[in-house]
This record gives sequence, structure tokens and C-alpha cells, in this order.
Amino acid sequence: MSALTRFLTSAKTSWIILVVTAVAAAALFALAGSEESETAPSVGLPSSAESVKVDELLEEFTSAEATSALVVFAAEDGELDADALALINEKAFGDLADLSRDGAVPPAQISDDGTVALAIVPLEPEPDVAAQSARAQEIRDISAADLDGVRVYLTGAEGFEVDIAAVFDGADFTLLLTTVIVVAVLLLITYRSPWLWIVPLVVIGLADALAGIVARQVASAVGIQLDASITGILSVLVFGAGTNYALLLIARYRDELRLHEDRREAMQRALRGAGPAIIASGSTVALALLTLLLAEIAGNRALGLACAVGILVAMFFALFVLPAALVLFGRGLFWPYIPRFNSPDAISRSVWGKLGRGVSKRPVLVASVGFVVLGAMASGLLFVQTGLSQNDRFLQKPEAVQGQEVLADAFSAGTTSPAIVVVPLDDADAAVATLGDLDGVDSATMGETTDELARIDVTLDASAETEAAFATVERMRAALDDVGSGEGLVGGLDSQALDVADAQARDQALLIPLILALVFVVLVLLLRAFVAPLLLLIAVVASFFSAIGLSWWLFQSPLFGFPAIDTNVLLFSFLFLVALGVDYSIFLVTRAKEEAEHLGTTQGMIRALAATGAVITSAGILLAAVFAVLGVLPLITLTQIGIIVCIGVLIDTLLVRTVIVPALAFITKDAFWWPRRPPLSDAEAARQGTDALSTEQRPEVVSVG
Repeated sequence: MSALTRFLTSAKTSWIILVVTAVAAAALFALAGSEESETAPSVGLPSSAESVKVDELLEEFTSAEATSALVVFAAEDGELDADALALINEKAFGDLADLSRDGAVPPAQISDDGTVALAIVPLEPEPDVAAQSARAQEIRDISAADLDGVRVYLTGAEGFEVDIAAVFDGADFTLLLTTVIVVAVLLLITYRSPWLWIVPLVVIGLADALAGIVARQVASAVGIQLDASITGILSVLVFGAGTNYALLLIARYRDELRLHEDRREAMQRALRGAGPAIIASGSTVALALLTLLLAEIAGNRALGLACAVGILVAMFFALFVLPAALVLFGRGLFWPYIPRFNSPDAISRSVWGKLGRGVSKRPVLVASVGFVVLGAMASGLLFVQTGLSQNDRFLQKPEAVQGQEVLADAFSAGTTSPAIVVVPLDDADAAVATLGDLDGVDSATMGETTDELARIDVTLDASAETEAAFATVERMRAALDDVGSGEGLVGGLDSQALDVADAQARDQALLIPLILALVFVVLVLLLRAFVAPLLLLIAVVASFFSAIGLSWWLFQSPLFGFPAIDTNVLLFSFLFLVALGVDYSIFLVTRAKEEAEHLGTTQGMIRALAATGAVITSAGILLAAVFAVLGVLPLITLTQIGIIVCIGVLIDTLLVRTVIVPALAFITKDAFWWPRRPPLSDAEAARQGTDALSTEQRPEVVSVG
């Protein structure tokens, strides 16, 4: 360790790490810098899901190679008149037919109230996004031409693909720019220096850029695709975690500069002090993320792999590149608040130390009040609803969603997302009859057939992706088990959404206990204790429940108005809050363990709080702000993750780490480290009159020569 820290900080060798990093970064940018992730999130269900099996069977039908655009014509006032209907059909049989796959478009369907018409345009799939967008715009222009008093919407498979690509276009740049601005402003406020903030921002910014490239390469090597939502979370995580590590290292470096005249020696001591905490923190987060590789849903696996790679890259830059960059400059880098050699001990005057001393006087009362506050915030859990429909997942509804809503109001509720049933050809007639008699089914119609299979289109009487629609899908699946050979399968949007919800539930049941067990084991190995890790885990989990409850109240407010929490939000939020939230406890308790050796548990915790309070608070506020930036992306799912993690990190930073964890340590005293015994017991420290905030506790200063 000493040889490595000398290599990173020595005047003769520190530049080597910077040059090697610059060359490696340039090579990666040159080889893979232009690659981009997929634009929109995919479903990623396992092949065992029934809706996926239906999609595979549909490949055997002639229509498998076709897609379609639904053009919705809605009267702005009253019914569509005869002239409008005639013009709509003229377009369908003319210019729209010229764009269609077979050169023909069926007559427009008219709603019972005469206010809406629907034209279905069969199309050849277009893999090129730009060409697909141009074709969609041509369909819009043709459909809207010369139609006064009629609103036109492009929806269906083609409409959604085009609109999703459009809402994600440029989203990564917007996210990156907003994140950089937020981090720069908060670093400037934290350091109150005109240039110190530039060094960590440049280092972590480079780490973020390289993390995206490395993550895509690693994911591609194992056959995993990264979409825009994953790269967005990856960028936020690297900036947030990387800046946290930088804040911790720079804070320790500032303290050591007061004790060591040689700045390179000060950085060596800072690395030896902060390095283990950063390694433990980053390893905990990375290992927790890697548990997602056991998930059923491909998107969960992709997120886990990409973000684990990002954390490792952030750790490397914080522990290797940042120290080498900082020692290039003298103490003037901290101007105007320069840490002078042999200047007064700032820890003894820390407001956080005084807070810790106050908590130590009545720890049981403080801990009790703290948990009551957490419980009050968690009350929203009693009312949480989960599951967002496709139409509810966008912050601003695109045209395709608006068109779907118009169709749902004018036609049967399930018209916009009919279930697709595939059965053996011999069972087709019986299946149609059985499905048509089921509760919740509006109609069942025989569709295309092959030599062995038949497709049945089933319209439900419930709106898409609702509990009523899911219940009908389950009844259909159960009924088909008793029809003929029992090989009938149910697919379509509602079936797919039901399969996603079931898979997410199984992922949560597997991964949440696994993440808790993993974090507990890491804490046990780090602290060589059982009681402290258990108490830390309880406190962090309590803050997670509080964050969910408080976030739900916010989501129900007029400011957001979200109808529910998306199915994958709870798992991702739990992962980030437990893994990242325990970071701050690691930073605090590892310092307390160090101080307890010569101050005892109580005074050691007070001094640890005094030493780390400011930097952990700054890091928590910065991480919370960075995750809140996810709200600039177009998906409600990402906004919800950002808000929940933001609130959870603030709770953990300002209440759990500041008040509850110290109070638990003061209550348990030496048992906090059980089964290990601290070198100086709390009782012996009290007899010696040790004082964490006394200036006599200051370490020995080391001058050059």
C-alpha cells in the first residue's frame, strides 16, 4: 500500500498515471467513442414467458414481417360529417394505400357515436430510424391535408416506435449537461474556491465518458444491449458516486495538509485514511449491482452490469487519477481557504461534533424520536399503488399516446390493445367459442392461419394494462388449458404487461434478500463485527421505507400526479438506496473505528462525526441532486427513481447518519463492535477523561526535514 501511494504522489512518478490514463482514454474514444446505445427501453422478458412464446409463434404467420400505423381522425366538435368521412376514405384508398405494404388500406372504421374514424395502414418494417420518422411524417401530412375541424393522430406500433425514438433523441446530452452544471455548482459552493472544483469535475467527467464506453463494450461481449434509460442512470451514478469519493478524499487531504508540510506526504496519508472506506463503499455498491445478473428481466441484468462497471471506473479515477492530479498543484489550489501547515484543528470546532456530543447525552430518546420520524414518513407505504400502463409512462404524452386515448374513449376499451391468441388449427373453432363466452371479453375473431396454427384476435372490455384486463388475461389462459390439446397461448400488450409484473415480483423476491445479505457480509468483513453491521442495515432499510412513503405523498400531489409507481422502480430504488445509503455509514463508522482505538466508542464516534460530518453532508446533498437530474429524461420511471433516491439519500445523510447511527452506537457502547473488543473500553476512556473535541486530540504535525 505504501509503495502504491508513493507511486501515485511522488513528483517523479505521479505524472505517469496521468499520461497513461490520457493515452488509454484517447484510444478508447478513438476505437469506440462514436457508439451509441439503443434509443428506447426494451421489455426483456425471458423466453419462458407466455407472451414471448406467442411472439415467437407469430413469426410463422405471413403477417409477421409487417407492421402497421393507426391513423386516428377525431372531430374537434360533434360528429364527423359526410364530407370528412368521404375524404378520409379517399385518402385511405389513395395516397395512404400507396405507402402501404400491399398497396391497399381497408375502409376507415367509424365509432358508434360518429366522432372518431380509424384507418389501419399496413407497412413494411423500416429499421432505419430516420427513414421511419420521415415515413411517419408523410403519413401525418397526407392524413391531415384538407381536413378542417379534424384532429389527426398517428399511433399503433409505428406511431409508438417513432415517438419513443423522438422523445429520447438528445436526452443523453441534456442529462449530461444538466448533471455537469449541478455538480459544478455544488462543488463550487462546497469548496468556495474559484478553481479547486475544476479538478474533481474534470476527473469524474472523464470517468463518466469512459464508463459509458467500457460498459457498452463489456455488455456487448456478453450479448447484453444497453438502452437510453440505462445509460442515463449509469451517467448519474458515475457522477454521483465518483464525486462522493472525490469529496471524501479531498476532505481527508485538506486535514492532512494541516499536519504535513509536504503535500505529497499529506496525500499519501489521505489515501491510506480514505482509501479503505472508498474501496469498501465502491465494492459494496458494485457487488450489489452485480446481483441483478440473476434477474429474469434482461433490462435488470443490463442495468446491473453497466452500473457495476461504472462504479469500478469511478473508483479507479478517484483512487488513482484524482490523487495524481491534485498533487500537481500546491496548497494554493484551495485558495482562498488554504489549509496552512500547523494551522488550528478544524475538527475540534466542528458543529457536527457538538451535535454528536448532544446526542450522546440522551441517545435512547434521540434514537426513538428518529425512528418515529422515519415511521411517519413511511406512512405512505400503506397507500402505494404499483404498475404504470404504456400510456402513463411518459412525462409529456407523445402523439401516439394521445391517439390511443382517443381510440379508447370512442371504441371498446380494449380496442387499442387486443389480445392475440395462438392455438393449434384443430382447436381454433372451439377456442373462439370458449373465449367469446368469457367474462371481460368483448369479442373473439378468427384471424390468419397456417398449416398448423390459428391466430385469434380478442378484444377485451377493459382498458389496457389495468387490473381488470390482467384478470381477463388470466381467465383466458386458464380457459385455453381446457380447450382441445390445451396448447393455446395468450399474447398481446396486456399479456406482456402481466408477464413483466410477474417477472419483476420474482426478481424482487430473489434480489432484495440477496442484496441485504451481501451488504451485511461486506460490513461484517470491513468492521470485523456483527452488531454494528446489523444496526447499520436496519437504519438504512428504515430510511428506504421512509423514502418510498414520502415519495408516494409527493407523487399524489398536483405537482406530479403520478397514478402509480412503475413495477421496476421499487427494486432499483432499493438497490441504490441500500448500497449508496450504507456508503455514508461506512464513511462514518470506519472513521469511528479508527478513532475508538484511542478515544473509546462514545468519544470516537463523536470525533468521527466531527471529522466526516461536513463532507458526508456535502456528498449526500450532491448525490441527491444528481439523482434528481434523472427527471430531465422523458420517462416517469426514471423520474420516480430519481425522486425516491434523492429523498432517501437526504434522509440517510441528514437523519440516519447524523443522528440515528451515532445514537445507536452511544446506546450499545463497546457492544457496538461485538464480538471484537476495542483496545480502549468506553468505561476506561471515561475514567481517563478523553474528550473528542479537545485540541489535545490533534495528531502530531510533521514538518519537512
